[in-house]
Amino acid sequence: MAFHVLISDPLSEEGIQPLREAENIEVTVDTDLSAETLADKIGGYDALLVRSQTQVTREIIKKADNLKIIGRAGVGVDNIDLEAATEHGVVVVNAPDGNTNSAAEHTIAMLMSLARNIPQAYYALKHKQWERKKYVGVELKNKTLGIVGLGRIGAEVAARAKGQRMNIMAYDPFLTEEKADKMGIGYGTLPEVLQAADFITVHTPLLKETRHLINREAFQKMKTGVQIINCARGGIIDEEALYEAICEGKVAGAALDVFEEEPATDHKLLELPQVIATPHLGASTVEAQENVAIDVSHDVVQFLNGGLAKNPVNLPSVPKEIMNKIAPYFELSEKLGVFLTDLTEEVTEEVHIYYSGDLTEVEVAPLTRNTVKGLLKRHLGDHVNDVNATYFAERKGIAVNEHKTSSTKGFTNLLTVEVKTKSGTRQVSGTLLNGLGARIVKVDNYSVDVIPQGHMVVIHHKDQPGAIGRVGSLLAEQDINIATMQVGRSNVGGDAIMMLTIDKHLEKEGLNQLTGLADIHDVTAIDL
Repeated sequence: MAFHVLISDPLSEEGIQPLREAENIEVTVDTDLSAETLADKIGGYDALLVRSQTQVTREIIKKADNLKIIGRAGVGVDNIDLEAATEHGVVVVNAPDGNTNSAAEHTIAMLMSLARNIPQAYYALKHKQWERKKYVGVELKNKTLGIVGLGRIGAEVAARAKGQRMNIMAYDPFLTEEKADKMGIGYGTLPEVLQAADFITVHTPLLKETRHLINREAFQKMKTGVQIINCARGGIIDEEALYEAICEGKVAGAALDVFEEEPATDHKLLELPQVIATPHLGASTVEAQENVAIDVSHDVVQFLNGGLAKNPVNLPSVPKEIMNKIAPYFELSEKLGVFLTDLTEEVTEEVHIYYSGDLTEVEVAPLTRNTVKGLLKRHLGDHVNDVNATYFAERKGIAVNEHKTSSTKGFTNLLTVEVKTKSGTRQVSGTLLNGLGARIVKVDNYSVDVIPQGHMVVIHHKDQPGAIGRVGSLLAEQDINIATMQVGRSNVGGDAIMMLTIDKHLEKEGLNQLTGLADIHDVTAIDL
């Protein structure tokens, strides 16, 4: 039996060789198809390979009667309707590693060009100006490179910068001092990295938490004369703040491959002589284009022949009868993961997920993946999903353990998530109450009853008269309404917990004011 594969976007011939060489696969390359034409043709194919041009919509997937897998030759899958693919049992795969080397090399190229004023000097020479004194640069040797985000690309940049005999200091929410020592680099918090670095390069995904991560406040922490590189995502750096920092002399130079809005041909940063830039070329190498196509082609061949795909990005098929039983717990499991991540500031080393009651009688692996997705999504965003969550956890050195126990603590079903960090353990438990929906019923050793949704504030405090009143008064001053409140305590006059649901997000200034109140130990804002 031959499988039929349609390639609807231009891919390198070398990249699709794994498909060409497979004896039971027939390949059709037909690019620049309209949505209507693709919808008419797709019914005869078992697999579809695209880049970013083809929009794989719900309407197209509905007509794909034989489609088993969609391959995206690249990282982002915004052009594919994942929900529709999952509903129709179509696996979607991507190629997250294919451009790692290309992006890392481009970062180093930008770093060296920035340090030695190469683009500016070349431009002057092209205009018949020989200005050796004007373009004196700095050496990288013994300078400190601060890396914000130490994923695949950040780690590759670190390895290459060490070859330039730079001192490396990195911050990443999953990085520990022990891991940094093994890599031969320095570890620091974000403020420590910003303060110590001569050059700063960012390699984080663009999330709500990382948008404008490098802002006016961050620039104030940096050395005068620092130089900035962004070959990751536009929006991580506040471009207005960067412009001001350069004009004020705080930042000596910037190398940018990405911008908040692209194309950025008229951007005012490009008017500054201290700025060098490229038009989003991080993954634009012959090899990277080949690699992403090769990776996704291998996955398609493997999957069509009964194997497991290496890089799936949507939920694998689960028997309908099992899905019906566990589906009500999906939202709860993810929210418990998100809640615990926001509650835990330290790097997670181990995760333990305990299932009890009715949950011991079903296959819970999808719930485990969903819980881990919740734990990781604050830092990894849309890169982490139900399928690759445990894979990402393993890559970050986080051990995931699944347990089934008969201890229900009085509940028909109970899902408990526990994370272990270097200094201790944090735990949260949730359940589904008949007719009432999801509830958080325990946080660490405190019993509570909280609906896991909306804007929340978790306050650890000393069990003393007046503590609750002071919190309520301060929130009232900020025009923040309290929707619900739950309290729990270990013993009279001892440690206690206060969990509030409020009508809007509590900003950093409000957090600091609450933390400064008498008898308050710590305050955490959590958005579910």
